[in-house]
Amino acid sequence: MPPLFGGAERLRGALPVLALCGAALTASPSLSQEGDPQRGENLYKDCKSCHQIGAGAANLVGPHLDGLFGRQAGVIDGFKYSSAMKKLGREGLVWNEFTLDQYLAKPRAYVPGTRMSYLGMKKHSDRIDLIAYLKTLSQEQPAADPQTAQVARAEIGSVAMKLDGDAEYGEYLSSECVTCHQVSGRADGIPSIVGWPKNAFIRALFEYKTNVRSHQVMQNMTINLGNEEIAALAAYFGSLDPQ
Repeated sequence: MPPLFGGAERLRGALPVLALCGAALTASPSLSQEGDPQRGENLYKDCKSCHQIGAGAANLVGPHLDGLFGRQAGVIDGFKYSSAMKKLGREGLVWNEFTLDQYLAKPRAYVPGTRMSYLGMKKHSDRIDLIAYLKTLSQEQPAADPQTAQVARAEIGSVAMKLDGDAEYGEYLSSECVTCHQVSGRADGIPSIVGWPKNAFIRALFEYKTNVRSHQVMQNMTINLGNEEIAALAAYFGSLDPQ
């Protein structure tokens, strides 16, 4: 069970968390060690396909990270969080240097049931540098309309993105998908695809279809899917709520 903040203790420090752990303030190197934002920017390259940050950031596969520090977990409107993340947020989990350090070390251990498929960043120094970079870009307030902010990139699945996918047809087509991906949205070894934003889901399938992403099973499954089929799958999995 991860350490939690009390609802009225949403502080940028980690005193409530450390009190629950029975540790001294000095027990957390993340609170005293100064990170290197430039090195953190290089580490963030592994995160940017799922998370945007900065003014106008949009929700992708993962929630945007603007306004991250001091924010209650699981509260961005329009993003489908796991029930585990929403529950811990209601109980008082707030993102700051300490909680991010713990979460990035091993997300599934810190928030059991999280949809985040990332296994974790082992080196403490890497986590501190990444957190320092996130702090340089994270604004005090979240983007005003993160769902409608546009991703500045060419869309290889733009035709499918313009279609209104048939969720019932997508459910029919999903039988092969759910042999690996759980409908519950859990990510036990295989990334969750439940609740993905439409464009992010379609983009990912087209990247497999066109060999931008290398995964033989996914390439074989997507090669014969057309725009209507991909739009339908996006509509179906996007309509599901993670448990």
